[in-house]
Amino acid sequence: MSAAGATRERTATPEPSTTPVSAGPAPAGTGRGGLARRVVLWSVVVAVALVLAVATAVVQGSAPTDRTPLDPTSTTASGSRALVRVLEQQGVAVDVVRDAGRLGDGTVLVDDSAGVLDPGVARRIVARAAHVVLVTEDARVLDAVGLPLEPASSVTERRTVSTTTCPVPAVAAARSVTTEGTAYVAAPDADTAGVELCASTDLGDGRGWGIARTTTAGGDVVLLGTTGALRNDTITTAGDAALALGLLGQGGGSSATPMLSWYVPTPAGGDAAPTLGSLAPPWVPSVLALLGLVAVAAAVWRGRRLGPLVVERLPVVVRAAETTEGRARLYARTRDRTHALDTLRVAALRRSAGRLGLARSTHVDDVVRAVARATGRSDSEVGAVLVGGPVRDDRTLVTAVAELDALERALRAATGGSVDDRHQTTSERRTEHRQPPSDQYPPPDQHPPSNKHRGARP
Repeated sequence: MSAAGATRERTATPEPSTTPVSAGPAPAGTGRGGLARRVVLWSVVVAVALVLAVATAVVQGSAPTDRTPLDPTSTTASGSRALVRVLEQQGVAVDVVRDAGRLGDGTVLVDDSAGVLDPGVARRIVARAAHVVLVTEDARVLDAVGLPLEPASSVTERRTVSTTTCPVPAVAAARSVTTEGTAYVAAPDADTAGVELCASTDLGDGRGWGIARTTTAGGDVVLLGTTGALRNDTITTAGDAALALGLLGQGGGSSATPMLSWYVPTPAGGDAAPTLGSLAPPWVPSVLALLGLVAVAAAVWRGRRLGPLVVERLPVVVRAAETTEGRARLYARTRDRTHALDTLRVAALRRSAGRLGLARSTHVDDVVRAVARATGRSDSEVGAVLVGGPVRDDRTLVTAVAELDALERALRAATGGSVDDRHQTTSERRTEHRQPPSDQYPPPDQHPPSNKHRGARP
């Protein structure tokens, strides 16, 4: 084979094959075996979900259902059944009510632990009853009954504090109480001169109070934050029992029998504060449910359906020049002349460094100086060609490319090396790609090379 023929064989670019590509073996999981495995998998998932649902229902069914704190009918640790029994033994009639309209005019315990009481209802209760014991953490209710306080934090540590100096007689008679419950502090810019505070607690950044009392037009209101005195599990600790009996066993009112109205407002009752759901029109829940169904239907309609893998037919041979041509079209479409010229400059720098025997990690300035010494040009002139600046129009781009080719030819002539495929200039590569030699392909009587060896160099 002659040298010219060898050169032509190296530079020839074979055409892509048009032979159909077989789809290959079917992906795993697309046959009957894959369908069976998927059915078994989903069956196991559904079975596990059913077992978990049944176990959850059994656990919830066996657990105590009444966990309302201070429930007068509950015998759990957080209930108050023990206190009710002791009050009844002391001759106090305890009436548990859910409606403020049924309250008597004697002692009233307002248990707003759920924080649902309407401030207006609390104001009416205080104006009617002679003695009110209030349990709440709602600052609006406290303001409505004339207590300028606000809840500071929950006290979970069971500490005992002395109450012998408390100005409230029932609290002072207990001598000591546990601080478990809620601690209160004065509201911002509030005057607490007319409020009696007892059962102090150290909060770290100040002191809180567990019991407070203020007078009203009809009697008084006692804010009870030390709710441990009402619970079944702590009523026998310290003076909690004496405190509860002293506050709730006073009786009063028009009845001859001491009466205690244990008032527990409920969220669904008429005494609860209005919520966003109660203020909304009655048709809003139906509309929201309909919108939810529409969202689910849209998700099913537009959701991605995962199926078996699809084998796409890919070209067997892809010409290397297609990537370069595609990038060139992108540069031309966006008129990014500077980026296109920088790509050619980087390629010229790499070829020049390779021709001069420089490493790939050599700095650009070192390559420019080496090319300038080899070609006899100044560093600034070579730098303007290999590095340069932005390009504003097509004429400048063409001129810059021509200067790159001229500089590479000068470098090739100066080094006297042979021209091979790696060190050709940009124009030479473009010419060989667009104008292949006429004898690039084998004669018709010869068999073309297979796809495996097509385009390989000898």
